[in-house]
Amino acid sequence: MRPRRPRPCSRGSAAAGGGLDRRAFLAASAAGATLIGGGAGPIGAGASAAAPGAKVLGEGHRFPGAHPGRVVEVKDPAAVIDGEPVIDAVRIMMAKGMTGLTGIDEPVEAWRSMFEPGDVVGIKVNPVGQPHAISNHATVHAIVEGLESAGIPRRDIVIFDRYKDQFIQAGYLENLPDGCRWDWAVDSYDEAQLDIARYDPDVFATLDIVHARPGIHDPKDDRTRRSHVAKVVSKKINKMICIPVLKDHGSGGVTLALKNMSHGLVNNVSRSHGTHDTNTCNLFIPAICSLPAIQEKGVLQILDGLNAVYHRGPGAVKRYVWSYGALFFATDPVAMDRVCGEIVDAKRVAEGMPPVAETGRAGKDPTGTEAFDYRQPQHIAGAGALGLGVFARDAIDHRAYNLTGS
Repeated sequence: MRPRRPRPCSRGSAAAGGGLDRRAFLAASAAGATLIGGGAGPIGAGASAAAPGAKVLGEGHRFPGAHPGRVVEVKDPAAVIDGEPVIDAVRIMMAKGMTGLTGIDEPVEAWRSMFEPGDVVGIKVNPVGQPHAISNHATVHAIVEGLESAGIPRRDIVIFDRYKDQFIQAGYLENLPDGCRWDWAVDSYDEAQLDIARYDPDVFATLDIVHARPGIHDPKDDRTRRSHVAKVVSKKINKMICIPVLKDHGSGGVTLALKNMSHGLVNNVSRSHGTHDTNTCNLFIPAICSLPAIQEKGVLQILDGLNAVYHRGPGAVKRYVWSYGALFFATDPVAMDRVCGEIVDAKRVAEGMPPVAETGRAGKDPTGTEAFDYRQPQHIAGAGALGLGVFARDAIDHRAYNLTGS
């Protein structure tokens, strides 16, 4: 959705990658998948290569990050009017969320606690629910302003998504903040998803899962087992802010912080939910999010719940979209998904639907629109078991702030 009172726009176009260390390998193997990072030189196993001038991160920056178990929710009833986000309200919500997450009173210092000059920051948007529920332009602009306050010049900010055509169709290019760059991984969607021209040949995950629909994958082709990280992530940035959207999902149950990364940063993802009876999202999502190139760079999650989807996601059928009017902040994607999944379920129950875990073709679906045999969001618990964040509900610090109409 385009923000009310947007900033002037301009156009532009646009490194740290890593192999995998032994701990990540063993953790993923325990989840039923093998992760492999290869290549000699600066992207060899266990190493990281940074974008020019950007410092290398590492172990201390991995999920769950600086604030494990903490999820900050900032809600404002005036932030969305007739489905359109209000930029001034979103700016205030952004400041409150960053101070609430970091515990630092001054918004500028809160941003500086996570970002500093020399960082090259990628902002991963989610356009899939266009035009009704996306990473809103107002949210993107407010993040860019926060980064700029921390001393990050706009030339060192790259706004991106996997699909170039979806990025453009969702209006990100025409609403690109002045001076920022943009990037993508592939021009448009295809079912096989084996092209790696804009993906890193040396940074990938290998899982013994192939697309089950006849004619899509040849199981004798080794490429069908691999998912490569986009070069914009592995080579062009050293920190990443992800903007998932508050949505349910037909196979994963919900698509929040974890799935926005697992299915938005690598190729060959359709194999995880190729047909209604081959849903392996519960394995695929945690395995991909375990890649060091993703773990070490995804330092901040700002989930956009201004406009949200409670049924038939990841797209956005207008009848199932509601203006929740909130932004969520976390360094811990597991805790964020646990909290936000409950919000989706609560909305479904309020609309006379069962929670997502009780639905699917064989479950209770009063609308008759489910496509998958089951859609339980087991990937959240699985990611917690891998140490990617806090899953236990009683260990999650959910801090909710209700603003009064900024």
